[in-house]
Amino acid sequence: MIDEAKRLTALAQYHVMDSAPEEAFDDLATIASHICNCPIALVTLVDEKRQWFKARVGLEIRETPRDHSFCAHAIFEPENLMVVTDATRDPRFARNPLVTADPHIRFYAGAPILTPGGDALGTICVIDRAARELAAGQRRALLALGRQASRLLELRRVSRQLAAALETVRELQARSA
Repeated sequence: MIDEAKRLTALAQYHVMDSAPEEAFDDLATIASHICNCPIALVTLVDEKRQWFKARVGLEIRETPRDHSFCAHAIFEPENLMVVTDATRDPRFARNPLVTADPHIRFYAGAPILTPGGDALGTICVIDRAARELAAGQRRALLALGRQASRLLELRRVSRQLAAALETVRELQARSA
């Protein structure tokens, strides 16, 4: 069972929601799109009310409400790749506005982005407007990209902490000089 309060606390510690685009995350979305041959790829983070896109390929919007989010379902099985081969035939998504209207999602596959403690913050996902499957190699690659997104977020978090600690040291040195 997912501890949602713990997951949201972990997400807040990364200070990533609504942050500026970063090339490393954009690269992951581009690679996912190409490997899986999908027109849409996203690096998503899920908070209490929305799914926000840290990186995106093939989609202009920056976020969707959480209750429309495929990724919000994927984070509840953090050990697995979530694959929806045809959203129009899946009772969880058949009436979803993202399926019935633009962008007309039919296919979705999302790999979890996890903290070192195992909390799922979001996914790296690929989306297509046609029902389909992923080959075994594509599934493995998408999971690998999820692990890389996790490592990038952790590196980003630790770098922020180190920068703050360094600033504190500099302030203390300036006061004592």
